[in-house]
Amino acid sequence: MGTIIPAETTADRSAIEALFDQLQHLDGKAEIVDGGIVIMSPTQPWPGEVAAEIYSALRSYARKVRRGWAVTDGQTFRVDLPHRESFSPDAAYHIGGRHPQRYYEGAPVFAAEVRSLGDYGPRAERLQAEKREDYFACGTQVVWDVDLRSNDVIRMYLASNPGTPVVFRPGVIAHAEPAVPGWTVPVNELLPEDWEPPQ
Repeated sequence: MGTIIPAETTADRSAIEALFDQLQHLDGKAEIVDGGIVIMSPTQPWPGEVAAEIYSALRSYARKVRRGWAVTDGQTFRVDLPHRESFSPDAAYHIGGRHPQRYYEGAPVFAAEVRSLGDYGPRAERLQAEKREDYFACGTQVVWDVDLRSNDVIRMYLASNPGTPVVFRPGVIAHAEPAVPGWTVPVNELLPEDWEPPQ
């Protein structure tokens, strides 16, 4: 999480619309939370590479099944929670609508959040858990928590059982059932070439 640019009035819908207009002119990644724009930390090389690989695998899937959208890092998903108006996952799969020059409508069915340097420690863990709750409240079925500092590279959280993640490690095949039916990807194909297991 980063800088918050507050809206003039959180109850004022025109202020929220103005925030979405602001998002179109910002450099980098941001979300609308608690009535303001939260500027996200820049993505480092490893997390960026992994997010790109997840997107690429999802794009191949979407083209094959001719349904849904594979979504790259930095895109905006507009939602309607009391404290959150948007998400910007690192990669996602979406089967809802979109406004091509503005945002996707609703939450993605699958979202991947790839940890960067600022995503560690007690506060970060709490914020990530709260964000997963928000995803599930908006209809997301599966959230990947991707951690390149751990041998448990992918923790898959399901809306149907959010307290018990499924873990995918190097050497196994990952999936995002039931959000992306039939889609699989080897964990090793998502990892940077110079990645090494943590000691």
